[in-house]
Amino acid sequence: MEPLTEAELDAGVDHVLASPLDDGVLELVVARPGMGERSVLEKGELDPDVGLIGDSWVDRFSRHTSDGSPNPVMQLTLMNARAVALVAQTRDRWPLAGDQLYVDFELGYENIPAGTQLEIGAAVVEITDAPHTGCAKFADRFGMDAARFVNSPVGREHNLRGVNARVISGGVIRPGDRVRKVTGA
Repeated sequence: MEPLTEAELDAGVDHVLASPLDDGVLELVVARPGMGERSVLEKGELDPDVGLIGDSWVDRFSRHTSDGSPNPVMQLTLMNARAVALVAQTRDRWPLAGDQLYVDFELGYENIPAGTQLEIGAAVVEITDAPHTGCAKFADRFGMDAARFVNSPVGREHNLRGVNARVISGGVIRPGDRVRKVTGA
């Protein structure tokens, strides 16, 4: 599949930026059982100690910690479902982005700054301040224009590449579950 051009991506940005601000939907749950592997889940379980059960985050080396252990502020990644739909072009290619949760929800720091808690299904996650940017793998899978798009000023402002989060309260999550800001958190 040919990657979209900068002009084609720019033409879709208004739809992406119209994502819900307060009451969204979990569209897809993807575990990464091993390097380069993806498993689309009908339901997932989030756990404060291991993140998404069945995902390899808990076993991965991190260059962001002094001892190489998994970085707790990078336990989960959430990506805007409209952004991934645009760059991936077909839903079966969404998991290639490498994120675990794809949400129809505005992920910009103005809407959900670090520390914001989101209720997703029966779980609660907290947005962290660790940046999540498009990497070489993202560019290989979706094209250089897509990498530039998610890392553009608008892309960064709205975190079109996604956000990092950690699990606060575990529970079962399923596509179709509501995504809402936790009030009073």
